[in-house]
Amino acid sequence: MNKKANPNTSEGNRRLLPMLLGVVLVLLIGVLVFVTTKGTASETAELDDLPNYTDVKGTIVVDGLKYEKQPHLGSENAKVKVIEFADFKCPACKKWTAAYLDTFIKDYVDTGKVQLYFMNYAFLDRDSYLAASAGEAIYKQSNEKFWEYMHKLYENQGDESKIWATQKFILNFVKKNIEGIDYAKFEQDLKNQTYMYDVKEDFKIAGSYGVNGTPKFMVDGVLLPDSSYEGLTAAIDAGLAKAR
Repeated sequence: MNKKANPNTSEGNRRLLPMLLGVVLVLLIGVLVFVTTKGTASETAELDDLPNYTDVKGTIVVDGLKYEKQPHLGSENAKVKVIEFADFKCPACKKWTAAYLDTFIKDYVDTGKVQLYFMNYAFLDRDSYLAASAGEAIYKQSNEKFWEYMHKLYENQGDESKIWATQKFILNFVKKNIEGIDYAKFEQDLKNQTYMYDVKEDFKIAGSYGVNGTPKFMVDGVLLPDSSYEGLTAAIDAGLAKAR
């Protein structure tokens, strides 16, 4: 015996379907809002961890280049002193390092002609300051490890227009890439912004000598007009000639 469909049941199913679809849609919207809000909150927390120069306390007196406070390579008896002013977020600094630094060290530093110094000019964004303070924290533990940090951070450099050198990024980066330091002390120094004063001091000193971008070079206290390798080596060769 054939059964006939109940018209009331069919009508009820038709009414139930839109309701179910509505519930599913509300749930999907809720999940989307939760995920988006959670991600935004996480990003906001990371931005809150970034330092500002205005937060750094202490009076800075510009009274010389303070070579003794900077990461360095080469002999103290070298006839010429060269300072590189750089920002770890600067793409041009990364390119200069990749193209010229090893050759420069081989030809001028390892031969005893030049003592090379690194000085922060962290100006691009707040994560520039944080990356610079991380470099200072590593330098205070090991001058050698600072140069390793510099090379590897440039190799892992993010987009200049975005904030990428966050506290989370730097802590993970150093843990994975820089061995032979007291990581717990480094982490504490980074979170406490222990060396932000040093970064701000570098910035103020560099600015007082006319630095307004990166990379910039100074040879025996004279800021060069451009960042070309030819200009740098010509200034060094002139300095070496005078020292004879």
